[in-house]
Amino acid sequence: MTLNQDEVTRELVTLRDYWRYAISRFNAADLSYGHGTTTASDDAAFLLLDSLDLPIDALDPFLDARLLAAERRLLAERIEARVTTRKPSAYLTGRSYIQGVRFHVDERVIVPRSHIGEILFSEYLGGTGSAVLPDPMAVESVVDICTGSACLAVLAAKFFPNAGVDAVDLSADALEVAKRNLAEHDVADQVTLHAGDLFAPLAGRSYDLIITNPPYVDHAALDGYPPEFQAEPRMAHDGGEDGLDLVRQILAQAADHLNPGGGMICEIGSGREILEEEFPHLDFVWLETAESQDAVFWISAEALGVS
Repeated sequence: MTLNQDEVTRELVTLRDYWRYAISRFNAADLSYGHGTTTASDDAAFLLLDSLDLPIDALDPFLDARLLAAERRLLAERIEARVTTRKPSAYLTGRSYIQGVRFHVDERVIVPRSHIGEILFSEYLGGTGSAVLPDPMAVESVVDICTGSACLAVLAAKFFPNAGVDAVDLSADALEVAKRNLAEHDVADQVTLHAGDLFAPLAGRSYDLIITNPPYVDHAALDGYPPEFQAEPRMAHDGGEDGLDLVRQILAQAADHLNPGGGMICEIGSGREILEEEFPHLDFVWLETAESQDAVFWISAEALGVS
């Protein structure tokens, strides 16, 4: 049963009430997920907790907390908006997270969910260094191609403290969001934003590390997107007919922008088979994440012909 907003705020009092109500509404509306959550339960928890400025991974301690009238109205409005607009919850709260690190997001950028963020944390926070990626203290230059909201550029600035970081995107709108995230994370002095297509604004520059999470969705998948994914900028997803158009361009140009001893980490989604068949001479190292064994590859500068 669907209640109007006044009935919702009158009848529902605790966070548990709103969580249960949101799950029921989301299931009835057959919403889609994949922007940091995978189920109605998790998506409802994120939407409620983030709206209230509570830790997004700590629902239980607050479940029976009684909510203020203004809080009840806010939650009721956002539950309704999630159902009626089908926008990702992160767009409704204006925030998204990578491994607990918060970033501002809105409809000008896709909601950050890169496997690369998980890899950076797992490789560098284990206390033993990385088995694949370079020594973080030795990296002096990094570029993030297709930076979007600049979430990976921000993480690069944090994990490679001695590095200057360049971040490139073709979308002027995305760069405005990126600028805000640099300021909020206090890395604007370390990260420089560039407007342009892939490496085009970086003529003559080379790097110890290239990070890139380019658009890699094929046209068939794009055409079947649910509304939640259609709410994101199409340009940030469109990887061409088979999803790998930009990956091919990046591979063709990367050697010109890598220092000896460096390398590139690149996310490509589900294109491993196509890539390995097309580039049998390249030594891709596939990096495992919690949800994938072959969505991200590492390739050294030397494997790309840099000497």
